[in-house]
Amino acid sequence: MKKIDWVRKLTSRKFWAAVVGFATPLMTMFNVSDDTAVQVTALIMAGGTLIAYILGEGITDMAALESKTKEKKEAS
Repeated sequence: MKKIDWVRKLTSRKFWAAVVGFATPLMTMFNVSDDTAVQVTALIMAGGTLIAYILGEGITDMAALESKTKEKKEAS
């Protein structure tokens, strides 16, 4: 079985759009008010954006650190 790359998934806009696309009809099915549905959708997208930013910055920082470490080893 193929392992899921959760970092890649959580940084994907398509993934967060799919989450909203799943949550919105569910809220409609349970007769949630339009105002609440809009607020929940906004909250999901805001959380997705924040998670994607944090993970993206972490990946960038890790790559920069690995690059510096590699340069130091080659200079030695």
